[in-house]
Amino acid sequence: MTPGSAAGPPPLSPLSPLSPLPSLPPLTSVADLHKIERVPLADRDLALTTYDLLVRAARRWPDAPHSVWIPDASVIEDHVPVSFGGLLDRVHAVAHALHGLGIGRDDAVTLMAPNCGDLLAATLAAEAVGIAAPVNAALDVRHVAHIVRLTGSRVLVAAGPELDEALWKRLLDSAADFGIEVLVALSPDCPGRVTESGRAGRVAESDRADRVAGPDDAGRASVPVLEARPGLRTVRLDDLVADGPAAPAGLPAAPPAPDDLAAFFHTGGTTGSPKVAAHTHRNQAVMAWSLAVAGGSGEGQGIVAGLPLFHVNALLVTALAPLVSGARSIWPGPLGYRDPKLYAGFWRLVEHYRPRAMSAVPTVYAYLSAIPVDADISSLELPVVGAAPLPDSVRRMFTETTGLRLLEGYGLTEATCASSATLPGDVRPGSVGQRLPYQTVVAAKVDEASGTVRPLPAGETGELMIGGPTVFAGYARRDGDRRWVSADGVVDGRLRTGDLGFVRDERIHLRGRQKDLIIRGGHNIDPAVIEDALLGHPAVAAVGAVGRPDRTSGEVPVAFVALSTPGITVAELTAWAAEHISEPAARPKSIIVLDAIPVTEIGKPFKPALREAAAARHFRAELAEHGIDGVEVGVRHEAGRLVVRLTGRAEADAAAVLRGYDVGIRMDTEETEQ
Repeated sequence: MTPGSAAGPPPLSPLSPLSPLPSLPPLTSVADLHKIERVPLADRDLALTTYDLLVRAARRWPDAPHSVWIPDASVIEDHVPVSFGGLLDRVHAVAHALHGLGIGRDDAVTLMAPNCGDLLAATLAAEAVGIAAPVNAALDVRHVAHIVRLTGSRVLVAAGPELDEALWKRLLDSAADFGIEVLVALSPDCPGRVTESGRAGRVAESDRADRVAGPDDAGRASVPVLEARPGLRTVRLDDLVADGPAAPAGLPAAPPAPDDLAAFFHTGGTTGSPKVAAHTHRNQAVMAWSLAVAGGSGEGQGIVAGLPLFHVNALLVTALAPLVSGARSIWPGPLGYRDPKLYAGFWRLVEHYRPRAMSAVPTVYAYLSAIPVDADISSLELPVVGAAPLPDSVRRMFTETTGLRLLEGYGLTEATCASSATLPGDVRPGSVGQRLPYQTVVAAKVDEASGTVRPLPAGETGELMIGGPTVFAGYARRDGDRRWVSADGVVDGRLRTGDLGFVRDERIHLRGRQKDLIIRGGHNIDPAVIEDALLGHPAVAAVGAVGRPDRTSGEVPVAFVALSTPGITVAELTAWAAEHISEPAARPKSIIVLDAIPVTEIGKPFKPALREAAAARHFRAELAEHGIDGVEVGVRHEAGRLVVRLTGRAEADAAAVLRGYDVGIRMDTEETEQ
């Protein structure tokens, strides 16, 4: 890390003269898309770093609200507003604090906390002086350690004990073990206050709600002392900021350049080791501009921001894009869409804050579809859905409940968030929208042996490949003390998505994930065929269809369902599937009823857990048929493959029975890989 005391260039004025800020071009059709692209991207006067995005926004709308933070989702009226100017002030202050901890341009800062105003400020500050590395707080310590060691982070900005006590204690006990030297505590948002500058933003230090221990000798309120651990310094962000410059006018060092790394975002991580995708400032700034153009929002218009900030959608769609358009993001509680309390009052929240848009995953819209509209939601025009396939039943139910049509988008972390968006009035059945400006999206066949790519004609299905300025720099890699970025999965400048689909008239049509396809005897089955059919049953609330191992066919389809109406039998559901799935090979071999379908932290169905559960159930049943008991059967994904772990006195007999399946088999006494 760069020493905090190292000499650097003088602070830069954030409000130095700039050329007039250009208005956003309209994007309402494919014709508009082509018109936009007739102007080369390099000829557009765009901010090309996230810091420049913030500076320009603060210059243009200094006192307008950029974000509204609701500390408690059950009390929607209480909130903390943060202006564009106030956000820039806080980012400068936090940037100086991080620089004082030794953070330089190539240093990563890990961030783990529920949503709050200072988490966003710390993320942008980390990008301004180093590299932000947001991490899902639900990951186990093993995966967090993997990400931290991969990025080389030595500073962890986390929820303090008043914001998330359980997370704080977990990190306090484990952070030093995976190389963290400084653990920085974030405090909760506190409604009803403004900063001393008069701009809506963070509360004055003497008025924070978490200062509970009574006044000190100077008459200021105090806070509980943070616990410490050997080899780990613990400090509150507020105290770090208080020790820095009183009103920093800029960054403590030179601002980032467009091709500097801005962030590390991990993908996956619930099975196997997470990958860590590297975004440049150019990636994020161009994406923010593209999203603002596609959204069409104007100054002061709102968007509900309920996804966690460790997810690219939350940062790009609901935090950075408003810096381009002047829109206002509304953050409903630290847990956002993961807070059950939010749904009871969600429509009242829309009535109170009057957002024009919201961005969420299909499961959120499924929950909202079951809640009668009890408020004026006429302001809501753009309910945007992405991150997972949208079941037809959810699409239909949401429209029936609200009168609104869901607008699908498509994107990946490796493409910096989004590559397509459905424009208002342009909903096309089977399409996830029109590609975004300056990105290329083609369906192709990739020769795995030679790596050559053959683009396919319009309308023909293949692997989708994305090109353009938002394709990430690559995945973070580490060898001892050396960290580098490797552009795995990028061929001839195009990102291999792993998604199947086709492109016609600049619109993208998905046909499933390659890894989610169920391959039965060489026949490809799209799990969406099964899921959509079962979701059409009035008693079914959620479905996950996966393949489970089979001796003769390789794998066969099975379906897990969660019911909205109890009492429905598996026999009834099986009959329904037989009637509504025309393709016999796609009819599930078995249907298993669960209390709830497992989902990720942002609400995407978690297929790996279902595949493991389906395989384990099947293997236990087969062992029982052979009279083998006393053997524990565990199934996990390891390096992209199912591995069965057998433990018990008859494990060798069990392994003999299960040989022939396309899985790895491991025992306590020996290990075989088939």
